[in-house]
Formats: sequence, C-alpha cells, structure tokens
Amino acid sequence: MNAAGAPRCAGVLLLACIAAGAQDAPPAARHPLAHEFYFTRGIYASSVDGDAWGPRWAIDYPEADRHFLVALERLTGIDAHAADNAQPLGGRALREFPFVYVVEAGALQLTGDERTALREYLLAGGFMMVDDFWGTWAWDNLVAQLAQVLPGHAIRDVPLDHPLFHSFYDIDALVQVPNVAQAASGRTHEYDGHVPHARGIYDAHGRLMVLINWNTDLGDAWEWADDADYPLHFSSYAYELGINIVIYAMSY
Repeated sequence: MNAAGAPRCAGVLLLACIAAGAQDAPPAARHPLAHEFYFTRGIYASSVDGDAWGPRWAIDYPEADRHFLVALERLTGIDAHAADNAQPLGGRALREFPFVYVVEAGALQLTGDERTALREYLLAGGFMMVDDFWGTWAWDNLVAQLAQVLPGHAIRDVPLDHPLFHSFYDIDALVQVPNVAQAASGRTHEYDGHVPHARGIYDAHGRLMVLINWNTDLGDAWEWADDADYPLHFSSYAYELGINIVIYAMSY
C-alpha cells in the first residue's frame, strides 16, 4: 500500500475482471454532467488520415479507455462513466470535461481552431495527457505543435517527487511500457525511443496542465491487461500511473 492506503492491483484476477467489465460498457453518455469523471479522448486533425488501425487519434480506442475506466472506478471509488467519450479538440463540448487523453503525437497536425480551443481549455484549468508516441521525429512534431498552442511555455521534465507520482500510488521510477507486439518479442522500445520520459507544461501558478508520456504506451497496457501473454508488471504499472494522473488532474 502507499501512504494513502491504496491497494496495489491484485494481479491477473483483477485485470481479467477489468477487461470483462469493459466489454459490457454502455454507449457514450448524452448528459456530460451525470458523472464525476469522463475519460475524454481527443479527436484531432492528422497528417495521417488513417491506416489499417484507423485514424491515429483512435489507436487502442475504445478498448483501452473502457478497460481503464473499470479499473479507475473499482480501485478508487471515483464515479467514472464506464463508456468512451471522444471529443474534438476544437469543439466547444471539450470544456465540459477537464481531462483529455491524446495519443500518437507524431501525427498531430492541429488546425488554427484546434490550437485556439486547446489553448483556452488548458489555461482555463483543463488537463491534457499525451501518451503512446515514440522517437525523436515524433517528439519534434509535438514540440512544434505545442509551441503554437502555448507559446512561451517551456516543456520541462516532471520529477519523481512531483505530487502526480504520489497522488494515489507511490511511483518512484519510470517504466517503459511496450505495445503488445513488442512485449511478445521482448523489446520495449520503438524507433530510437529507448528511454521513457515524463515531461510537462505548467501554468503561471505552477499547475501541471500537460503531461507528456514519451517513449512509452500506457494505453496498450490497459487494452491488453487481460491477455495472458502481456506481462503483468507492465499493465499494473500502467494502471497505477494512469490512476495517479487522473487524480492529480481532478485535484489541482
């Protein structure tokens, strides 16, 4: 247990239950204020319209989102809506949801309207979690995009003593979480992304408003947690860090 008395993930049995619960998730909500928390995935414009896996914003969607929501509610008691909730980054409805999850930042190509809406969202108290992107080329693209969203805001490393890493579970080291194919091969990195990083952007009051998980893939670990071939230590870590991120986002 951590200092708050939060239990660790209970291993294969719990993760299997998480997956079973996610499969039964209801359709997306029509009344956004009915629950305490919605796992909101950002729909964005992309330089890659789609491939065999669909548009880049939708990688691991909706299975990863639904799996994570089952764990969040069962492990924390947060009143989390059980279904996926994808929202355009440039849409007015995004302001109803103070947390947004964005993946595949190497493909991120924001329009002017999306940049403006996202800037207003973050400066008004919103929180963006960036996940599942790898290597120098993807990093350079994200930096360029964020410079247009939040000009003048530096990207800095988030130290392990930051409250985010201790909001529910105590996390004292970053783990590189591989996708399901790489986990099977024994390799954890993609491209030249050998080292995982947690970086972020802070507002004028010191609140972390963007968390960037670079060279790691929490979403794949959520999605494949019930697969007997996916290593348990990766999925357990991914759930713990994801839960910490949500609780921090809701608390600051």
